[in-house]
Amino acid sequence: MTTPTSAGPGAAVLAFDVGGTDMKAALLDEQGRMLESTRVPTPLDGERTGDRVVDEVARLAVRLTSAHPDVRPAAAGLLVPGHVDDVRGIGVFAENLGWREFPFRDRAEAALGVPVGFGHDVRGAGEAEHRMGAARGFDDVVVVTIGTGIAAAVFVDGRLYTGGGLAGEIGHDRVAEGPICACGGRGCLEAVASAAAIARRYSLRTGRPIAGAKEVLELMRAGDANAAADWASALDALALGFSHVVALLAPQAIVIGGGLSEAGDELLQPLRERLDGILTFHRRPQLIKASIGADAGLFGSALAARDALAAVGSTAETTIEGETWR
Repeated sequence: MTTPTSAGPGAAVLAFDVGGTDMKAALLDEQGRMLESTRVPTPLDGERTGDRVVDEVARLAVRLTSAHPDVRPAAAGLLVPGHVDDVRGIGVFAENLGWREFPFRDRAEAALGVPVGFGHDVRGAGEAEHRMGAARGFDDVVVVTIGTGIAAAVFVDGRLYTGGGLAGEIGHDRVAEGPICACGGRGCLEAVASAAAIARRYSLRTGRPIAGAKEVLELMRAGDANAAADWASALDALALGFSHVVALLAPQAIVIGGGLSEAGDELLQPLRERLDGILTFHRRPQLIKASIGADAGLFGSALAARDALAAVGSTAETTIEGETWR
């Protein structure tokens, strides 16, 4: 499948995708093309991180719009990790980032002077895959991101299901007896099969520090038995976790993104075989690699911005630090 390069025609918008380490920002024009994108460190500052993120959003907005004075964004999108209440526009809780009940949407709208579409980072990336990418055309589909953690965007009858901000946390489905997960649980899928967990478990097994799951895969290709064992146990855990998703939701497809998806068929083919071996009468979902890649969050943020603009039907003049956009 061809990687999408445009969000399609619509309003020009700003897009922000906040992660635990970095935050990305981009400006998209009226054809949905990403004119410029940038990445900066997430401004971690304990309980004040939410405020610092909004400050950085405002700074990056001025930087991007100043560099492209002919493009006048009418809205912005902001995606953040953690427990997110999309309806209220609140970052409910992010253990690693420090905020609780932070009113991101209201603060960002006050800082930017435009409507802001707000949501969860994985659900936003899932929306992009559903509207533009590999999940397009499926009414019942789960878009799973496997990176530092594991989470999913769940679509039922073509609509994103959020469950009050808690749906899709399949990374905390118990699939094993151990190890301890950062959430406090034991044997969570994320603690066994995330990219970070695969690397961490190999290091614990061998005493050899490694950079990440990609290195584990390379060692497995070179005949390392410990790497092969870790990779196999991660696949077993993913297949078990996906079988729970299939039994509950019967999705037509499971689309896999995030860093681990770059393993391609070395991930997907053995995962298909394991999942097929668990299922009986169930619908067999297609297992498909996500197509948008690292920019899925930014495109999802841009789509959220356009959705917010459509919801308010805004035609008012908007300003950032005195510079009129429209």
